[in-house]
Amino acid sequence: MKALFIFVGSLFLSLIAPKKPEDKVLPLTSDGVPLCYTSTSHDMAALAADPAFQKLHREPIAFMYTSAAGEMVKFAAPDGKEANGFLLKSKTASDKWLLVYQEWWGLNDYVKQEAEKYYNDLKDVNVLAIDMYDGQVATKREEAAQLVQSVKKERLGAIMQAAITYAGPKAKIASVGWCFGGGLSLQSALLAGNQAVGCVMYYGQPEKNPERLKTLNTDVLGIFGIRDKGIPPASVSEFEKTMKEVGKVATIKMYDADHAFANPSNPGFDKAATEDAYQLTQTYLKERFNK
Repeated sequence: MKALFIFVGSLFLSLIAPKKPEDKVLPLTSDGVPLCYTSTSHDMAALAADPAFQKLHREPIAFMYTSAAGEMVKFAAPDGKEANGFLLKSKTASDKWLLVYQEWWGLNDYVKQEAEKYYNDLKDVNVLAIDMYDGQVATKREEAAQLVQSVKKERLGAIMQAAITYAGPKAKIASVGWCFGGGLSLQSALLAGNQAVGCVMYYGQPEKNPERLKTLNTDVLGIFGIRDKGIPPASVSEFEKTMKEVGKVATIKMYDADHAFANPSNPGFDKAATEDAYQLTQTYLKERFNK
């Protein structure tokens, strides 16, 4: 945790420090927000460097999934590079989009399966599972930790903005993610601005900056584990308190479970908690899309 506080402190100082003439001007979102600032949840990089946090992630059971409806697509990102995603296009024309954010392992077959599950259950919704590692997927916890630490926060922001742009200016956008992707789901909702209609974060790093949370256009459904030592209950309570202070709504559901309890490729998978959380999430998303 000490490393995390140091990281957050250095990030804050870098944001308030006066700009030098030679400082590079950062690309902005359509709302004028610097892309690097959209990724403050990249505090995960500091957590990922902690061996204790790494051990919370039991290495996934080998898993292969063949999709019946999805395909990989590419789309332009504002940093001049391409981004990738696994797209399940609605069978009927729809302006509803669910952005799915991977765990720290990467866009693997488990995430694709979950994306297709949402696609089948939500019916008239376009589902896009976003590749945040540009094609890289980890199978060992050390590999996953390295990927989290090595991906640049500017690149994360660019990929998220690319997905939002790909959905289109008239899209109603909700997001869901787990672990690393849980934090990104919240950051994505912040980036989506007035297009954001829903946000689900499974045991992800909460946003701590109240000024950023004030700009959130949607409520948040947060799903966490009581026994999670990576994102502990105290951190969740602080997030819930901050959301209330800035006039936003966070509905928090705590399960008697460990970190990453909802991943069926995790040997510590909690089937009962996962099924309950999924029903809660599905109901939430249907209500938000149909408002």
